[in-house]
Amino acid sequence: MISERFQQLSRCQLDQFSDREDLLGLGVYVAVPLVEGDDLQLRPVAAWPTAADPLAPADPQQHEPLLLDGRQRRWLPLRREAVIIGALRVDTRTLPWSTDLRRRLEAAAAVLSEARALDLEQQRLQRQLDHEQDQRRVLVHQMRNPLAALRTFTQLLLRRLEPGDERRTLVEQLLQEELQLDRYLEVLAGPGAVRGLPAAGDTPLLLPPALLPSQPEPLAARLGPLLQRAGATAALQGRAWVAPGALPVWEGPAAAVAEILANLLENAFRYSAPGGPVGLWCRPAAEGLTLAVWDGGPVIDPGERASIFERGVRGTRGAGLSGTGLGLALARDQAEACGGSLDLLVPAAALDPALPATGNAFVLRLPLSPSAAAPARPATG
Repeated sequence: MISERFQQLSRCQLDQFSDREDLLGLGVYVAVPLVEGDDLQLRPVAAWPTAADPLAPADPQQHEPLLLDGRQRRWLPLRREAVIIGALRVDTRTLPWSTDLRRRLEAAAAVLSEARALDLEQQRLQRQLDHEQDQRRVLVHQMRNPLAALRTFTQLLLRRLEPGDERRTLVEQLLQEELQLDRYLEVLAGPGAVRGLPAAGDTPLLLPPALLPSQPEPLAARLGPLLQRAGATAALQGRAWVAPGALPVWEGPAAAVAEILANLLENAFRYSAPGGPVGLWCRPAAEGLTLAVWDGGPVIDPGERASIFERGVRGTRGAGLSGTGLGLALARDQAEACGGSLDLLVPAAALDPALPATGNAFVLRLPLSPSAAAPARPATG
């Protein structure tokens, strides 16, 4: 990448030679890698005089030679320590150069070398900053689920304590501290962080190492606490929670699958219609395992069904509510990292006639594992 700042500086450096009648032309080039292979190409950045024909990349196999007949062309390297990062091309009427011209050209080459080195360092630091900010957003988003679970269980505990119970003060203080942590997360994932998200592309969101697919483990052990949390959240919201009748005995990257479902359930409880039902549906099959988090509607707008999986994008139902717009994008990346897929199916009844005819179903499909065909075990949530 060649910044506009470096291009402007290059033009200024060349313009100072307009008083030299012994010069035919000057050109600034930077070394950039070719599309294929490790070879470098000298790509033109600026030329003097500006009315001259546009410079072509310095490539002796396809363009004019690096040295002209009569040896009227010379190249001064732009260096960062021992590495060539560019070149200053000098076309003159006569050789050798005068002492004054040589000094001026060498000084210009030194300025351009330093400027290009600083430009490359700034780009490296910007990439590093973007990487760290993206990682921070993902970690902040993932912290929401366990914090929401702590808040839910604390509220349930508070309900079970009588008004005069001396333990209420401790539980109320615990709830206040959890709310304070939630406010800190809101600051870390504020509007500026959402606006700064990188454009969607082929690069997946960064996942903490503990959440990446690793050694297979039973999914049921991970889903048990998740179902209990969902039931507690539904009780606090005064809505129906429908747990699966049985959990399949499936082994694989269970920690990542549980995180996917946690994100989907958090979205369902946060954005679906107040009081409407929410549930988890699962079904093993010969080709793998299918799980779905569904709600009772209304259905997501057709114009938003694809975009809500993009980074930083939130649907109409999320307008005015806190959030980063990372949940579905992260969940899909995790699903694909597990060898599966995540899609929206509307209405939910299209997956199973027993599900709501007007609801939404986020369907997670996972590949078959050796133990997926084992008998189902009762759900605990």
